[in-house]
Amino acid sequence: MTGIIVKALSGFYYVQTAEDVIPCRGRGKLRHEHITPLVGDRVEITCQGDGTGRVDAVLPRINHFQRPMVANIQQMIIVASGTIPVTDPYLIDRMTAMAEWKNCTPIVCFNKCDLCRMDEMAGVYKKAGFQPLQVSAETGEGMESLAALLDGKVSAFTGNSGVGKSSILNALHPGFSLRVGEVSEKLGRGRHTTRHVELFPVRGGLVADTPGFSALDAEEMDQVPKEELGKVFREFAPYGDECRFAGCAHYKEKGCAVRRAVQDGQIAPSRYQSYVRLYEQAAAHKSWEKHGKR
Repeated sequence: MTGIIVKALSGFYYVQTAEDVIPCRGRGKLRHEHITPLVGDRVEITCQGDGTGRVDAVLPRINHFQRPMVANIQQMIIVASGTIPVTDPYLIDRMTAMAEWKNCTPIVCFNKCDLCRMDEMAGVYKKAGFQPLQVSAETGEGMESLAALLDGKVSAFTGNSGVGKSSILNALHPGFSLRVGEVSEKLGRGRHTTRHVELFPVRGGLVADTPGFSALDAEEMDQVPKEELGKVFREFAPYGDECRFAGCAHYKEKGCAVRRAVQDGQIAPSRYQSYVRLYEQAAAHKSWEKHGKR
């Protein structure tokens, strides 16, 4: 039988199957093979007579994240705001690049559109090939469109503090924030270095119950090698083959078609500025400082 780990706590992996959630222990061979099952992992299990089960194998992952420890996130909802707090476009670009590199679909979501429309910035991301949303957790505008994107997917929300991630989740599913609070109180977050992660059903999909994605720092972003950064800025793709030199870094090279596209208004200057900033950060790190694992 196969299923997905929706919670890992106190030595048990809680596996959602087509029929039920089954508490499982991991087989000893997983430990011997240095395999640690993560929330989000698809696993093969064997059911036992007492209603529990055993995790026999972890199926191949599409990705995994260190903060928090979670696997197989299919899409990352990057929540931003044009009013207090105003989100720096670089933060959005840093997270879209990280998501792309992790084989995770980034969705740019502008909250608080009842207070500040983000038409111009939404246009930047639409032109870059994204599907930007403008929503309001307060009025409900755009929430059904967001809910439709969650259906059938495993998602996580990220964004700087105050942009309204919790408000959005609570608007999508009123019981979500209450359950988050109960889990936090039970585990005493702030006193433990290991963070409890759980996937909850929200609007036909599963959403990671964790604030960990909002804590990703520059070191996590630096895992994207400078040689691969051009690949995770999707609007660069039509121009890469037109560069004068093979393997162009789109940084300071002469005859760079990407830089020319920026000058011609085909690529947004803010997106290219974020690329340069990320490239310089990646180039500044020594190879031994890069983790390099997805």
